[in-house]
Amino acid sequence: MSSPHPFPKSPAASGTYSAAETAEPSRSAVVTRLRTAGCVFAEDEAALLIAAAPTPDDLAALVERRTAGHPLEHVLGWAEFGGLRVAVDPGVFVPRRRTEFLLGQAVALGHRLSGRTGRTGRHIVAVDLCCGSGAVGAALAAALGGVELHACDIEPAAVRCARRNVAAAGGRVYEGDLFAPLPVHLQGRIDVLTANVPYVPTEEVGLLPPEAREHEPLVALDGGADGLDVLRRVTAAAPQWLAPGGHLLVETGERQAPRAMETFRRSGLVPRVATSDELYATVVIGTRPTGATDPTGKPHPAGTTDPTGTKTA
Repeated sequence: MSSPHPFPKSPAASGTYSAAETAEPSRSAVVTRLRTAGCVFAEDEAALLIAAAPTPDDLAALVERRTAGHPLEHVLGWAEFGGLRVAVDPGVFVPRRRTEFLLGQAVALGHRLSGRTGRTGRHIVAVDLCCGSGAVGAALAAALGGVELHACDIEPAAVRCARRNVAAAGGRVYEGDLFAPLPVHLQGRIDVLTANVPYVPTEEVGLLPPEAREHEPLVALDGGADGLDVLRRVTAAAPQWLAPGGHLLVETGERQAPRAMETFRRSGLVPRVATSDELYATVVIGTRPTGATDPTGKPHPAGTTDPTGTKTA
């Protein structure tokens, strides 16, 4: 690797040239280094790094980290997701663009629930499980407005990062394993439960790009032998946390979707699959039927409506 200061100090610092006159050589040098390091979108990344660096030395440090293989989002300290600029700290899972499809499905379901008769004055209760940076929860709350938002993750670094990202929505973030740290009073009340669980099979983790497997937590990537270990745990517990008619949304691989749907069925959820060819995204959505028993084992009263608007007997 070249020296940590590959870019000479700008002559503008001594008044020889204006900043505009020295900008293009700096950009050219950055693009060249990024392209040599294998960055496919070198020009776009160069523009972002230059904008983020107040001085040539700062720019050199940012480029050095990026060419060493750190994710661009970790270098910049943020990612664009769902129309928001989300803080992403080193060691925290980077939100993927394909996960915006899961977000879109969750927003649509939240709007549908908000419009139901009998819900006037009650906020949507949303939980972002395996939240990482909290990107999904923050964007969901921003899109729906007036959401009672909770999130949790097992990684301390993710929890610290998520707390900053959900603060604007008044969200609360808990540290712990899946549902364990959530307040008990949420049982039977969650309307929209998003769980961006790890779903890469263990033997395929080594095939991931180095910036993922070396700089993101393994717990956010490795989904066990078939990639569905965490999904099974989430799905098994979800019915006691979901409100009647509430929805669980989980991103998974296209080949895993049939097994994931069967797991949802065995847990008592009504599943369906949504896909996006554009984003190469697959989301399994499970709905808790209305009329099912609540967490105490008592049946919910008849006359409530299911997600299709059909009343139970």
